[in-house]
Parts: sequence; structure tokens; C-alpha cells
Amino acid sequence: MTRPPAGKTAEAGLRRALIDTCRRMNALGINQGTSGNASVRLAGDRFLITPSGVVYDAMTPAQIPTMTLSGRWYGARRPSSEWRFHRDILAARPDAGAVIHTHGPLVTTLAVLRRDIPAFHYMVAVAGGDSIRCAPYATFGTQALSDLALAALDGRRACLLANHGLIAIGATLEKALALAVEVEALAGMYLRACAIGTPALLNDAQMAEALDLFRAYGTPAFPDSDLVHAGARAPRT
Repeated sequence: MTRPPAGKTAEAGLRRALIDTCRRMNALGINQGTSGNASVRLAGDRFLITPSGVVYDAMTPAQIPTMTLSGRWYGARRPSSEWRFHRDILAARPDAGAVIHTHGPLVTTLAVLRRDIPAFHYMVAVAGGDSIRCAPYATFGTQALSDLALAALDGRRACLLANHGLIAIGATLEKALALAVEVEALAGMYLRACAIGTPALLNDAQMAEALDLFRAYGTPAFPDSDLVHAGARAPRT
């Protein structure tokens, strides 16, 4: 059997990963139906994006259209109606390898209130800043919405869309999905705190410290002078 070129093999894997990611979005309760969408970067100026109106559990790799950053699309199924902000984010943010959009119940509750998620918890820094902004409202699928989303994502990896939902970006689909899950959880914490009283917010210095730690989180550079790496294997007793 003749093997497909490496690039074709990688693309086939990303098509399956895109479907798996969308199914996970719904299974995790951060999206429902066909309301959300996702994209993943390919080599060059191309990306894959979920097709419009296709149920995730029935979606096949062949149904996923390919797009270019110039707005051309190829395939049997029309791209998601939100292709503009996927295209614009991938064009403007070289750090974004994937974009996820959800209509999660908790982030959308805040979005219909048109409220940012402020520095009520240090984990807000996971999205890259001292708040998670809510972009002003614009009709879904429009260039106006894409422009507002890009502004809200400036210096951030996630934002809310007023009366709409959430955008999360990551280097990979896995990282974008993990961030979407985290922001959904933060939205729930913030809503419950607001229902009881006025949440205490961390100050600028405290959030700056959290942001510095997040930049090194999960790497050997994470500062902890009391922790000593003594080798790959523990000594035998």
C-alpha cells in the first residue's frame, strides 16, 4: 500500500481531532447542539473549520471544509457562519494554533449581562491578563463581530461576546479546549460569588505576580527555591 504524504497524514489527524474536540465540548457541558464551532491551523495560510449546521456526533472528516486566510473555502460543506473571526484570529495571532467558540451556559449568562470577568481569582490569569473582557454586541457571523472580538482578545487568550458566548484560543485544540473549560468554571464561580455579595478583587500587583508565575507554569523555570530536582530516578531503599 502506498502511504499518503506526511502532510496528508497530519491533516487527516487534525480533521479527526476537530470532530473529537467538538464532541468533547458538548459532553463537558460547555456547549450544546451545533451552536459552537472550532478551527485548527494547517501549514501555510490554510486552516480547517467545522462546517455549518452539522451535528457533531454525525460529522465526518470529509465534511470539514478547508479555508485560506484570504477567505476562500474548499470542500462539500459550507464553513461555519463564524468563519470570519476564526480567519481573523488565526491571521492576527501567530500564537493561536486553534480557536474554539462555545455557547456555554455560564459564560453566556455573563455575556448577556455584558460583564467582564474581573480579577476575583488568580486563575483569571490563565487567559493571559488581569481580566477576561466581554466584547460589545454585534450580529453573529459579521465582520463587525470579528473586529470586536479581536479587540477584546488583545493581550488575552479568551474573551466573552456580548449576548452570545465565548472564544478561547490555544497553541493546540487541546489547549484551547482546556482554556474554554477553565473560563466556563471561572464564570460559574464569579456568578455564584456575585449572587452572595460583592467579590473581593485582587489588586494590580497581585495579578501581575500571578501572570508572571503563569508564564513559567509547567516548565523548569517555575520559581521555587525550596524544590530541588535530585535526578530522574528515586534512590532505592
